[in-house]
Amino acid sequence: MLRFIGRRLLFLLFLLFGVALFVFILSHLVPSDPVAANLSQSAMNNPEIVAAFKEKWGLDRSLFRQLILYFQHLLTGDLGTSIRTGNPVLNDLRQFFPATFELSIVAMAIALILGILFGIISAIYRNKSIDHVIRTISISGVSIPSFWFALIMLNVFSSVLGITPGPGRIDSRAATPEGGTGLLLFDSLISGNFQLFSDVVMHLILPGTVLGFFTMGLIARQTRSNLLEVMSLDYIRTARSKGQKESAVIIKHALSNSMIPVITVAGMGFCNLLGGMVLVENIFAWPGIGQYAYLSAVSLDFPAICGVSLLIAFIYVVINLLIDILYGVIDPRVRYR
Repeated sequence: MLRFIGRRLLFLLFLLFGVALFVFILSHLVPSDPVAANLSQSAMNNPEIVAAFKEKWGLDRSLFRQLILYFQHLLTGDLGTSIRTGNPVLNDLRQFFPATFELSIVAMAIALILGILFGIISAIYRNKSIDHVIRTISISGVSIPSFWFALIMLNVFSSVLGITPGPGRIDSRAATPEGGTGLLLFDSLISGNFQLFSDVVMHLILPGTVLGFFTMGLIARQTRSNLLEVMSLDYIRTARSKGQKESAVIIKHALSNSMIPVITVAGMGFCNLLGGMVLVENIFAWPGIGQYAYLSAVSLDFPAICGVSLLIAFIYVVINLLIDILYGVIDPRVRYR
């Protein structure tokens, strides 16, 4: 197991190098001018300001020289300085990532709970009315565009019914705890600020549901198909012939053996949540990595774009590693070499 983990971590280094190289070259091939994207028109008319801007951000050097300097800084743990914010990219990622991570955890919890529950119910009542209803919901979750679903949910539950608060992470009048992890659910609980905790929960409901709806559909469909396949095997018939209750047969014998593909889908769904929530974060004015990546992309902030890409690649590899380890926990037949 340790050798397996060591190989995967070594692979992580090569992957991050490849991602950094690919994103750096790709972002500089975009036919746009970062000077024009970041300076005003009056500043663009002043050659001294343009020259100073290029010199400050190394844009007056050749692409190869910029690449060498970027990797030299990368080896020391320096992801560069954001052109848009003027802050070290590493500090920006530390600031914005907790909001995205917290939202992803909530969305994933919603997706797992509802997805597995719907999948089990759908498999038990196969081809009955409730199965058709759940399959319709699952297909809707996979097919409805997240940005459109977000706008509908925001309009209905916030603007029309007034059940949930509007966009944002917390109420504009609320103050966040000093210091802390940036995970407001955790920080508010630790500081004993239950009013803030309640406010954070209410603000998480809509974006968490919107993001979790897509992954929920995938998990429900995967759980249903795997459970139906496992429940047709001989050992399930043997368990039933021994007089065990149907609920015990499903939970003890069928469900655990049908979970490995579900874990894969859930893991990939979590990665997609972290890396693909640009539109949803913008609609809900969520101060996370998605919004940071969007603003960096439109302003051609190359260091920030590379930093976000490296972060997402790192998360992908770590989650895949955790999934592989979890395979061995669920299924003892899985061996690592």
